[in-house]
Amino acid sequence: MVALTEIAVGKVREILDAQEPKPAGLRISVVGGGCSGFSYSMNFENAPGMLDKTYNFDGLKVFVDQASLLYLDGAEVDYVESLEGSGFKFNNPNVKSTCGCGSSFNV
Repeated sequence: MVALTEIAVGKVREILDAQEPKPAGLRISVVGGGCSGFSYSMNFENAPGMLDKTYNFDGLKVFVDQASLLYLDGAEVDYVESLEGSGFKFNNPNVKSTCGCGSSFNV
């Protein structure tokens, strides 16, 4: 299962509500690439795919494809703000190593 913190859900809703037309939900996926082999992807979708797992966080729909679920099982998505910047942070217990840039990982 993939989890989103309350702060992350609030931030996604804030961004989602500014979209016109309003998408159906958020897609979270793992894509090939980056220094360590994989990276995370987040974008809005108008409808889930046929084989997607759909999660509901207080009315926010999150879609995850079957292949990404293998890498995201047990992961938590948070939204953090710091002096260095703000953004979504993945806390993923499946990650074995990350690269220096912090945006790609290896499992």
